[in-house]
Amino acid sequence: MHALQIVWDPSKGIDLGFFTLHYYSLMWIVAFILGLQIMKRIYKNENQTEDSLDSLFIYAVVGIMVGARLGHVIFYQSELITQDFFSIFLPFRFNPEFEFTGFQGLASHGAAIGMIIAMYLYNKKVLHKSVLWILDRVVIPVASGAVFVRIGNFINSEIVGKPTDASYGVIFKQNEENFGRHAAQLYEAGLYVFVFLILLYFYWKTKKSEQQGFLFGLFLLLLMTIRFFVEFVKEPQNPEPGAEEWLFGWNTGQMLSIPFILIGLYFMFIYRPKKPAM
Repeated sequence: MHALQIVWDPSKGIDLGFFTLHYYSLMWIVAFILGLQIMKRIYKNENQTEDSLDSLFIYAVVGIMVGARLGHVIFYQSELITQDFFSIFLPFRFNPEFEFTGFQGLASHGAAIGMIIAMYLYNKKVLHKSVLWILDRVVIPVASGAVFVRIGNFINSEIVGKPTDASYGVIFKQNEENFGRHAAQLYEAGLYVFVFLILLYFYWKTKKSEQQGFLFGLFLLLLMTIRFFVEFVKEPQNPEPGAEEWLFGWNTGQMLSIPFILIGLYFMFIYRPKKPAM
């Protein structure tokens, strides 16, 4: 252990007597509230109604949360389907014993898929524009939200980095460890701040929002490229030996990032909307 390494041992939440508000849950609440405020400004700029914004919030929350949870189960913990099925959808564990766990195990790739599906349904039922129109705009608050989710992971001492002797290593006491690890969650959070600022700049200061699919593609390219490289200093999310060994030694998170990066490049540089029939 390096003498200057950071010891991280916070409480997991605020004790309200009858209920403990977990900091991780609080970070999700902050993410959604801030996202709503950002979209309010965007919708005002686009002359959209308050009613359509309220509907967007509901679709986004449900789509992202359900997608993130199912993504984790499918990509990293599929055994829950047969061993503890109801824990997939409820904040409880039933096997090997009943325990309140909160909503744990959320995958960003699943959240991205859930967001896309939710925005498709939202556009079809409420907005009636084009799914890319809303995706180009909703990725801005989603990028800001990703920052707080990763901070929540850090507070929870989860999705930890690989061991390091560097002075900036963090000792996660909650995990009963006495050696330093890369603060991979904070690496991601810090880099996601730049993703948010870049998207904000392109929306407000350029005309790229008029190029359908560009901001959505830029979001996928930046976010998933960051995810790909940070994975090199993260522990695999599936602890089973060899469970995440893919081509070139890449893990599951990296393999899942590649299609999103390619989709991002497609929408930025190749995609052109179909012209309406005359």
